[in-house]
Amino acid sequence: MKRAFISDIHSNLESLEAVLADIRGQGITDVYCLGDIVGYGPNPRECIDIIMNCKVCLLGNHDQGALFDPEGFNSGAERAIFWTRSQLESTGGGLDGHRRWDFLGELPRNHQEGELLFVHGSARNPLNEYVFPEDIYNQRKMEKIFALSQKHAFQGHTHVPGVFTEDLRFSAPDELGYEYRLTDRKTMINVGSVGQPRDGDPRACYVVFEDDIVRFRRVEYPVERTIEKIYDVPDLDNFLGDRLRDGR
Repeated sequence: MKRAFISDIHSNLESLEAVLADIRGQGITDVYCLGDIVGYGPNPRECIDIIMNCKVCLLGNHDQGALFDPEGFNSGAERAIFWTRSQLESTGGGLDGHRRWDFLGELPRNHQEGELLFVHGSARNPLNEYVFPEDIYNQRKMEKIFALSQKHAFQGHTHVPGVFTEDLRFSAPDELGYEYRLTDRKTMINVGSVGQPRDGDPRACYVVFEDDIVRFRRVEYPVERTIEKIYDVPDLDNFLGDRLRDGR
């Protein structure tokens, strides 16, 4: 089975459309979204409508923030969440508005398929825990997270793609030649971000999984178009657009 795993779209319609075109070009029909459909970007409604067609979709912390009062967000992210909520509410009592809210409200926090676990954050805290590359030096944290995974976990949240192994190593996609074969040892695979990469590469990132092979894909998209849209929304900080240029 050949599947695509995407995460952290963050209302970036141009990036999402480019990634899905790349996925379709490989003949892939099963797409899993690991959360954060909304937040930061200018097209929350359009992105939700597209993601509804995914085979599996999980709840992200920004998705939850749109549903309830956001907690733990910086001021820019919080303003973006409240603006996102206003966009989702602007359809009033229409069918599309109710459908979007119902979709977000019914998203699960994790998904298990055999030895594969899918979460937004981590196996320990599916919604909010970050697992950064430098956490390989935090042995206690990593051991506790790995202990909660049966074998392989796919996640997002940090916007930094790569592979964590149980022997406390992290490898970025370019260090792996953008391909990694799963073995019997436990792993955590961060699939990166579609809509707001933060690893220094502004191209959208996602993962293709076939048999035991994990392949990281980078996709260019019309980033300046997204930036212009962000600039045009007073409630979205210009910084949220500027950072898309350098992937930070």
